[in-house]
Amino acid sequence: MQQQDTLIVITGPTGVGKTATAIEVAKRVDAEIISADSRQIFKEIPIGTAAPSAEELHQVTHHFVAIKNLDEYFSAAQFEQETMELLPRLFGRSSQRCAVMCGGSMMYVDAVCRGIDPMPTITPEVRERVWGMYRDCGIDAIKAQLELLDPDYLEIADPANHKRLTHALEICYQSGQAYTQLRTGQAKQRPFKIIKVGLTMPREELFARINKRVDAMVAAGLEQEARSVYHLRHLNSLNTVGFKEMFSYFDGNMDFTTAVERIKKNTRVYAKQQMRWFAKDPSMTWLTPACNTASLISDMALHSHA
Repeated sequence: MQQQDTLIVITGPTGVGKTATAIEVAKRVDAEIISADSRQIFKEIPIGTAAPSAEELHQVTHHFVAIKNLDEYFSAAQFEQETMELLPRLFGRSSQRCAVMCGGSMMYVDAVCRGIDPMPTITPEVRERVWGMYRDCGIDAIKAQLELLDPDYLEIADPANHKRLTHALEICYQSGQAYTQLRTGQAKQRPFKIIKVGLTMPREELFARINKRVDAMVAAGLEQEARSVYHLRHLNSLNTVGFKEMFSYFDGNMDFTTAVERIKKNTRVYAKQQMRWFAKDPSMTWLTPACNTASLISDMALHSHA
């Protein structure tokens, strides 16, 4: 039988080992890798985003890594559109008609696997209402409204990302519905097979890996990287764990040791949010990273036929 076009999705919480597994799988199925990471897409911050190393990028062709400037806007909807345009070419270049998508950005993964749901256009009146609330009362007021109108989104959202939180509240006000209700509509039909694999491990082991990775980032020059982009701290691309804490350290709000420990803590919190989100996906096959995991995933893909 003819091999069916197959997208292998490798996801899971931050620090679980997705990149190494994806590279091994891509080699086995003669595929290229699409990065589904909303921060690795930006240039200038490879350390803080744990972007694939030069050696890893050399092993397998990656897409959507370091292609945007920090001040460029890029959304999950754009990721969906550009990925859907790219995939036919990737399938055509693979002898096994496969492509690999790797990353833990939940909205990016859903954008390709399920599609982005249409959202209402925000009127200037609603936008001013929400941003006026943020200006006058701060992010806690936004969170309080989301707790009433969309507690499910508040549970999985980055609590410090004011732009995403305010946008979710805008959607709630504009539509009269919870943002998550609009995001969980009918999945789009895709012209390829999707094999979705989530990598997991015991929480204590994952948290130890996260702590160790943050230490490695610091040793690799995270502070220097953060200082190089400090003048751009107002950009949404830098409103993320690692940089927020370093910027607070630069501002004199905490010492260096506290900043590093806060990065570890906030990364662990984000990992827990990811695990709760992905646990709701019935299409996910869960595997523990091991020496034979890449082989298992490859076999799943190569044995799927039209």
